[in-house]
Amino acid sequence: MDWCHYRFRSVWELPAPPKDVYTLLERAEDYPRWWPQVREVTAVDDRTGTARFRSFLPYDLLVTAHALRRDPVASVLEIGMTGDLEGWVRWTILPYGTGTRAHYEQVVDVHKPLLRRLAVPGRPVFLANHALMMRAGRRGAAAALAV
Repeated sequence: MDWCHYRFRSVWELPAPPKDVYTLLERAEDYPRWWPQVREVTAVDDRTGTARFRSFLPYDLLVTAHALRRDPVASVLEIGMTGDLEGWVRWTILPYGTGTRAHYEQVVDVHKPLLRRLAVPGRPVFLANHALMMRAGRRGAAAALAV
């Protein structure tokens, strides 16, 4: 097992139309306004940007993200990442009842040296840290969509 390889899945049920959820998730530069752990997003150009994340644990993750897929018809957003994390993230937005179900998938390898050194003993804590970040993101998205 590669202790520095992670595969995450999360589902957000949100009380807004899929088009509104897609628009919210498409605008990564606005994430810091509603997702507390996304501390900073800076556009480099219309397909690339840098981001800084920090959840409960006292370390930042810095990545460069580049758009791989932005498909409003299929309701899919996908980015590739390099930096402290290398891999990809995909959102798939689907109608669900009177709202939306947003499926999140992430496959990454950790490159941040400290996290690599702590990979084995820290893995359960890193997984919990990610879960807390995703929970806060869902709450923030729901609040942003309610405005």
